[in-house]
Amino acid sequence: MTSDALAGHGPIPRPFDSARSDRIFESVRDSIAGIPEGARAIFASAFANSPYLCRLAQRDREVLHELWERGPEVIVERAIDASQTAHEAADAVEAMAILRRAKRQLALATALADIAGIWDVDTVTRKLTRFADASVCGALRLLLREAARKQEMPETDPATLERETGLIVLAMGKGGAFELNYSSDLDLVVFYDPERFPFRKKSDTRGAAVDIVKGLVRLLGEITADGYVFRIDLRLRPDAGATQVAVSTEAAERYYEEMGQNWERAAYIKARACAGDPTAGSQFLKRLEPFVWRRNLDYAAIEDIHSIKRQIQAHGGHGPIAAAGHNIKLGRGGIREIEFFVQTQQLILGGRDPALRHRRTLDALEALRARGLVSDRTSNDLAEAYRFLRRLEHRLQMIDDEQTHTVPESAEGLAQIACFAGYADMEPFAKELITNLECVQRHYEELFEKAPPLGSEGGSLVFTGVEDDPETLETLAEMGFRDAHHIAGAIRGWHHGRIRATRSSRARELLTRLMPALLGALAETADPDSAFTQFDRFVSRLPAGVQLFSLFLANPHLLKLVAGIMGSAPRLAEHLAVAPAMLDVLLDRGFVTDFSESSLRQLLITQLAAATDQEAALDIVRRFVREQSFRTGVQLIESSISIGDAGAAFTAIAESAIAGLLEKVEHELTSSAGLVQGGSFCVVAMGRLGGREMTSASDLDLIFIYDAPPQIEFSSGPRRLPVMVYYAKLAQRLIAALTVQTAEGGLYEVDMRLRPTGNKGPAAVSLESFARYHAEDAWTWERLALTRARVIAGPGGLQRRVEEVIRSSLVRKVDQGRLAHEASDMRKKLEMQFSARDCWNLKFVRGGLVDIEFVTEFLQLRHAWETPDILEPNTISALGRLRASGFLSESDAQILIDTARLELDLLQILRLAVAGTFNPERATPAMKALLLRAAGAEDFGALEQQLKSAEFATCAIFDKLLPS
Repeated sequence: MTSDALAGHGPIPRPFDSARSDRIFESVRDSIAGIPEGARAIFASAFANSPYLCRLAQRDREVLHELWERGPEVIVERAIDASQTAHEAADAVEAMAILRRAKRQLALATALADIAGIWDVDTVTRKLTRFADASVCGALRLLLREAARKQEMPETDPATLERETGLIVLAMGKGGAFELNYSSDLDLVVFYDPERFPFRKKSDTRGAAVDIVKGLVRLLGEITADGYVFRIDLRLRPDAGATQVAVSTEAAERYYEEMGQNWERAAYIKARACAGDPTAGSQFLKRLEPFVWRRNLDYAAIEDIHSIKRQIQAHGGHGPIAAAGHNIKLGRGGIREIEFFVQTQQLILGGRDPALRHRRTLDALEALRARGLVSDRTSNDLAEAYRFLRRLEHRLQMIDDEQTHTVPESAEGLAQIACFAGYADMEPFAKELITNLECVQRHYEELFEKAPPLGSEGGSLVFTGVEDDPETLETLAEMGFRDAHHIAGAIRGWHHGRIRATRSSRARELLTRLMPALLGALAETADPDSAFTQFDRFVSRLPAGVQLFSLFLANPHLLKLVAGIMGSAPRLAEHLAVAPAMLDVLLDRGFVTDFSESSLRQLLITQLAAATDQEAALDIVRRFVREQSFRTGVQLIESSISIGDAGAAFTAIAESAIAGLLEKVEHELTSSAGLVQGGSFCVVAMGRLGGREMTSASDLDLIFIYDAPPQIEFSSGPRRLPVMVYYAKLAQRLIAALTVQTAEGGLYEVDMRLRPTGNKGPAAVSLESFARYHAEDAWTWERLALTRARVIAGPGGLQRRVEEVIRSSLVRKVDQGRLAHEASDMRKKLEMQFSARDCWNLKFVRGGLVDIEFVTEFLQLRHAWETPDILEPNTISALGRLRASGFLSESDAQILIDTARLELDLLQILRLAVAGTFNPERATPAMKALLLRAAGAEDFGALEQQLKSAEFATCAIFDKLLPS
C-alpha cells in the first residue's frame, strides 16, 4: 500500500482529550515519525478518545509505522494467520503470548480502520469474527496435540487430528453470525461424539473432552501480562446450570428433542461450526434442523415465541427512551429488538421457508423484505438503525475495552461518546440516537401489537437465556423479593425442565405466559420470598404442569389464593405440596361448606360407599380428612370462617372420620368373629376433641367403652372371642385405622392415657368397670379431665348410659380443700415437666391455656354437685356458665374468657402455619400478619404485650383460686 493507506474515507472524530493525545504522540514519536497529516489525525482521534487504544499503541508501537504505511488489512490478516498457527508454539505459554499479541494488534488495526471510515460496520464484525475463529482453531489444535502426546498416539498433522476427533465447537450468537462486536464475549458450545472422540481420562471420554474445553477457556480467556484474547461464555449449552462444559452429541440431541425451548431455537439460528470436526459439526446441526426449524407450530408455540419478544420488549428501558444511560443493546429500541424482530419471524416462518434461514441479522431482514413479510421502509429503517447502533456500540467498547452497551449518564461521559461517534456536541448526537431508538421501537411494537405484555407494569420479567437479566432483578426487587438472584435462577431451572412439571414444551410455553401473574400474586403476600420458596416446593412435586398452568391462567383468583397459602401458612402449603390434587378442593363450587358434624358424616358415608375393601376405605378417609382440613385451613386464612368456627370444623372432621372408620372396622371384625349379642361399643372424646377446640395438628384423646349382657361370654362368629377380647380388638383395630400410614399418608395420633388405669389398662373398658372406677378409684386429675368428656360415636342407648355415668361422677360432692390442694399440686408437677417462660408457649406458660383449663375444670368439679348445669366440655362456654351461676366473678370470668379466646385463636393459627415451636424472631411477615389479624392487634410488639398482660392477669386469678 501507499503511505496514505490509513487516510480517512470520511470525517474523523475530533480529539476529546487533546492533552492525552499529545502525551501518547510524544511517547511513540519514533514509531510514527514522518506520518502524513491524514494518518496523524486518525491516530490523534484514537489517542484522544480511547485510553485503551493509547495502551495498545504504547505496548505495540512497532505496529504503528506499518499501520499508516500499509494499512490495517495487512495487520489484521497477519493476526489471523498468527492465531491460526498458534498450535506450532513450543508450549501453551508461548501460544498464549502469540494469541494475545495477535489480539492486541488486531484490536488496534480494527479500531483505526473503523475510526478512519476505511471499514464499515459489516467489515469490522467479519474481521473480528474471522480472528475469533482462527484463535479458537489455533488453541484447539494445540490442546489436541498435547492430548495425543499424553496418550502416546502417532504423530499426526494438527489440522487432520482436529478434523477426525468428532469434537464440535459451535460459535453462537454474534460469533456464529459473523457479527462479533469489538469487545464481545465469545459464545461457544462444545459437543463430542463418544463413538469417535479418541481421548480418554481414566477411560472416560467426557472427562477428556471437559479438560480440552477448560484448556480452551484458559488459553483464550485467562488474563496474563499480555492481556487476554476473548472472554469465553459456555452458558448456551444444554441446561448450562446442570451440565459439564462439554456435552455428548447424544445427550444434546435428547435434550433438544425433549426439553429444548424456543429461546434456544432462536439461539441456534446463528449457530455455526467454527472449529473441530467439520463433518461432525455439519451433521449435528443438520440433525438439529427439525428442532430449530419446525414446519408446523401450534398456537401455544407461537404464543411462546411472541412471549420471548414481549419479554425482551420489557427488557431494557422501563421509562421513556433517552440518550443518557440508555442501553443500546438491551434497552427499548436497541439492537436486541432488531434481532428479535427478525428472529421471531424466522422461528415462525422459517420451518416452511428455507429462504429465511440466515444467520446474519441484516441478511435475514433482507430475506423477510424479499418475501414481502416486511415493507421496504421497515427493512431500510431497521437496517440503517442497526448499523448506526452497532457503530456506536463499537465506539463505546473501544474507549476502555469494556463489554458495555450503555451510553454514559454523566455530562462529561456523554460529551466524550458524542465526540468519539463523530458529532460536534451532545445535542445532535442525542437527537440522532433517540431518533434511531424510537424508529426501532415503533417497528418492533407494530410487529406484535396485539400481544399482551409479559412484563409487569413497572418493569421487566425476563427468564429466557442463561443469565440473570439486570432489569428483571431490579423488577423483582421492586416487587418485594429480597433474593432476586435466587428467584430468577429457580425460574430458569423450571424453564430448563429440571422439574417434572416443566419437561414438556407445552408446559414451558404456558409457564412463560403465566409468570408475570404468578410473580405478581406471590409479591402481594406479606413475605414474597417465603411464598416463592413454598411454591417452588409445590411445583417441583407436580407430576405434570400443563393442567395446573392452564388452570391458573384461566382462574386468576385461584392463583392468588394459592399464592396466599404459600405466603401465609407454610404448614398448609406443605400439605398442598405433598398432595397437589388438593387444588381440586379450591375449585369446588361448594367451597364454603357446612362444617356441621352431621353434614360431614353424610359426605364421608357417601364417599366410603365406593370402597371395595378395608385398605380403600382407609385411603378414602385420609383423603377426606386432608381435603376437609385443608379446606378449613384455607377458609381460615381467607377469613371466610372465624377462628372459633375453625376449631369446631376440625373437631367435626375428626368425629366424622372416627364414626366412618368405626363402622368399617366393626363390619370387618363381625365378618370373622361375629357379633356380641346385645352388646354395643362407643367412643368417648376427651381433651380438645371433647371440648370442640381441635386445631389442624391436634391428637385424639379417646376412651373406648363397651356394654354387653352379663350372660353373654363370647361372640357369635366362627372365630369365637371372649367379650372383653372382642371389644379390645375392636378398639385396637379402630386405633390402627386412625393411625396407620397408608399410600395416602397418616391420619391422627391417638392418646389413650385418659382411660381407666391409663396405658396399662385394656384398650376398651366395660361400662360397669368405667362407672365403678370413676365412683371409687379415679384420681382427681382424671375427674378433672372428665369434665371435657363427650360421647361421639356408638349406639344411642349406650351413649346415653355413658353420659349418665360421666354426669353422676361429676356431680358428686367433693372435699373442696382436698380438691384445691390436689389440683394445685398437679399444676406444679406439670410446670416441672413442661417448664415454659416464653409467652408464645400458649399451652404451658403460666397464664396459658393449661392454667385456664385447670381453673375451669376445678370450678366445675367443685360446684357441679349444687349446679349441674355448669358442666360443659368447651372451655369458653364453661367459663360463661360459671360466671352466670355466680361461681366466677364478672371481672375474673371476662379476663379468663378473653385470654382463652386470644390464646386459642393464636394457637389455631400457629398449628395451621407452623410446624414445631414458634420463634417470633424468625417468623415471616406473613406469619405475623396472620397472628395480628387473629388477635385484632395493630403491630407485633403490641400483640406480644397484649399476650403477656393477659397471661399475667390469668396467672393471678389461678393463684387466687388455687393457692400453693
